[in-house]
Amino acid sequence: QVQLVESGGDSVQVGGSLSLICSASGDTQSLNYLGWFRQVPGKEREGVAGIIKATGSSQYVDSVKGRFTISVDNSKNIVMLEMNNLKTEDTGMYYCAAARTWFWRSPQLVHYWGHGTQVTVYE
Repeated sequence: QVQLVESGGDSVQVGGSLSLICSASGDTQSLNYLGWFRQVPGKEREGVAGIIKATGSSQYVDSVKGRFTISVDNSKNIVMLEMNNLKTEDTGMYYCAAARTWFWRSPQLVHYWGHGTQVTVYE
């Protein structure tokens, strides 16, 4: 089993920055792919960024490319999401996700979820 705990969500003005952190514990050696999803009420959970744990190879949804950066610190079992030039459409609950296999943008393939951290971007 793996436990994921997110932190770093906040309210920020348009154009601002936030850094989200996901701390993993438990059987982290079994994990191969990590990522962040976001969700707003009434909409499906959307994959935002994903990363291969061993290589650091990353993927991003088009709407955040050039603004968001996902990274992993395997020594600390942490996956981070640095978010710059935030827009109102980035508002949502951000969930850390992990799995033994690749799941990019497919929430049904995720094995473990965090409880989420709220990001609100206002004008």
